Amino acid sequence: MEEIGHNYIQVNGLKLHVAEVGSGSSPAVVFLHGFPEIWYSWRHQMIAVAKAGYRAIAPDYRGYGRSDPPPDPEKATFSDFLADILALLDALSIPKAFLVAKDFGVRVACVFALLHPGKVEGVVTIGIPFLPPTPMNFQELLPEGFYISRWQEPGRAEADFGRLDAKTVVRNVYIMFSKSEVPTAHENQEIMDLVEPSAPLPPWFTEEDIAVYGALYEKSGFRTALQVPYRSMGTKFDIPDPKVEVPALLIMGEKDYVLKFPGIEDYIRNGTVKSFVPNLEIVFMPEGGHFVQEQSPDEVNDIVLKFLRSHH
Repeated sequence: MEEIGHNYIQVNGLKLHVAEVGSGSSPAVVFLHGFPEIWYSWRHQMIAVAKAGYRAIAPDYRGYGRSDPPPDPEKATFSDFLADILALLDALSIPKAFLVAKDFGVRVACVFALLHPGKVEGVVTIGIPFLPPTPMNFQELLPEGFYISRWQEPGRAEADFGRLDAKTVVRNVYIMFSKSEVPTAHENQEIMDLVEPSAPLPPWFTEEDIAVYGALYEKSGFRTALQVPYRSMGTKFDIPDPKVEVPALLIMGEKDYVLKFPGIEDYIRNGTVKSFVPNLEIVFMPEGGHFVQEQSPDEVNDIVLKFLRSHH
């Protein structure tokens, strides 16, 4: 990834690590990662959009990767992440940007577009559709061993993860999230035990990749990551009419386990999502899983670039 540069930007009293490639005068595309991801998750997309004439910017959220941790990670909120993205755009003198988001980064991107529509050219979401910014309650509709329920329980994930090094935790989550079933443990089983130590990595993910993730999570740990998103899903945003009016694109792998969340597939396929995002284009990738931007980067790059060119 020698083409990608790295900087630290001071925002809201913290230094955020920002990966960047492309001309500073080009239209900006800001990439927002999920969990257990990091700026590196966007390596293929960043280089592709930069070669196409855009400025690619991928921050690590506060408490993730090389960015500073928040003063009290257990009190971090989605609102902190939103404020950091706003401050980052200001610090980089970017009046308006495209947002490309994955996993829980979708909530960051979509709420940002609701709060600051004048700063957003368009939004691309991968793996999760826009959901109204109300508390999420999937755990109420799924078994006790649902991974989000377990990770929301104070101390449980810490004890589970703490048995392993950071690289193994990320490895296990990548393997688990790459399957098409919702990760769910039995009553007397922990989430990390869902993956056998001998289980192979997905074929599109290398040992070199997992070494990068492992080193970054070794530095940051998982305190902030467990707080945002998992223990902050009850966050309420006071947005009377949560409608994303900017151009939007949803890329969804048909083998992504998120489609098995109660109601999600119907919400997308029957068009309900378009009542909140009227200018939404939806692309299903038949073989795509949860990490489709890493699994099928060329295909995702083509879809994203077509969208960017259509709206700039």
